[in-house]
Amino acid sequence: MMLAYWLAAAACLPTVVYAAAFWQYRHHWLKLSRAADQPQVPRVHALATEEAPVVSVLIAARNEAANLPLLLTDLGQQTWLQQGGRFEVIVVDDHSTDNTAAVVQAAAANSPYVLRLLRLAEQPGQPAGKKAAIVAAIAQARTRWVLCTDADCRVPAGWLAAYTQAFGNPQLQFVSGPVLLTGKGLLAGLQGLELAALVGTGAASIGAGSATMCNGANLAYQRAAFYEVGGFGGNAHVPSGDDEFLLHKMAEAYPQGIRFLKHPEATAHTAAQPTLGALLQQRVRWASKWQHYRSAASRWLAVLVLAANVCLWALVGLLLWHASVWPWVLAGWGLKLGADVAFLNPVLRFFERRKWLMLVPLLQLVYSPYVLAVGLLGLRGGYRWKGRQMAAKTTEIPRSATV
Repeated sequence: MMLAYWLAAAACLPTVVYAAAFWQYRHHWLKLSRAADQPQVPRVHALATEEAPVVSVLIAARNEAANLPLLLTDLGQQTWLQQGGRFEVIVVDDHSTDNTAAVVQAAAANSPYVLRLLRLAEQPGQPAGKKAAIVAAIAQARTRWVLCTDADCRVPAGWLAAYTQAFGNPQLQFVSGPVLLTGKGLLAGLQGLELAALVGTGAASIGAGSATMCNGANLAYQRAAFYEVGGFGGNAHVPSGDDEFLLHKMAEAYPQGIRFLKHPEATAHTAAQPTLGALLQQRVRWASKWQHYRSAASRWLAVLVLAANVCLWALVGLLLWHASVWPWVLAGWGLKLGADVAFLNPVLRFFERRKWLMLVPLLQLVYSPYVLAVGLLGLRGGYRWKGRQMAAKTTEIPRSATV
């Protein structure tokens, strides 16, 4: 009996550390000032004197003819335009097999902003892939700041205005923005909850001064800083990671120059994966980059989350072996779920999705088989994305921050 108690106590230890860590993350999330509550600065006139246009929006697109018109329309409805602001949009066609290029050309004819098309196939020495597309776009951009989003995203009317307010801070080099998943049904809700946890954790880690993660669907940085840190050099061979690898480099070079833009209008929206198969392929793609990280904070967080989840099911196994350890099982699960709810409550309030809190226990239950499935798919040696077969030489347990 004593052995069972000692094992149960040891299994609870990671959940105690996890709960303490995410209580601190909650603290740092709450300390992040909402940009919407800060004093406004004379954005247009202060920035427009330096260069015109003020910002370049970069969009890497592969077979996005169906989605691009929606995003380009959103950009044409920006309040930044109504304020007299100027910006350019550079769409890079990454070897599309549909009429993505034709869609961009047609939109450019009547666009209220400067819209340019680059064909990656016509760029000498450039391989295929999102990183290559971004590199090509940055080389052609005519502005100090570049703002990246994905072709299948939607952005609110105040998106550019929120970012350009941040650009007025001369200390900033890199700005990470919030991303919200949209969709109906249980699968979409579970995905939305997981991504909200990741976004919240990334934002809190930036606030704590130990940046771990961001999302390439919504981030901005100075072109000069991109070149200063060597761009994607050192990890260009990894298909994904155009966001977090760069974040880690920027945080190392400019520890005071990283910010999370906690502004509702800065939120990019993207659709949840429609099927479980598509979700697993996406997560394997995300997982392929972890072992290339140099960030100790990112590795520590991944290990902590994995250990806390493994230990929960170890407690269940101990309960089946020795029923008398049930208080330890309740304590372990209670700490884990309590920490998740405490952290996610203000994050989901920001996203206006507090109803997702009800899904926390369910996501905790399905997380272990989900992790196993992603791990096995990763061991298979690759994944398909955007119609391409990609090599994935390394794998990672998915780093959902709270499940």
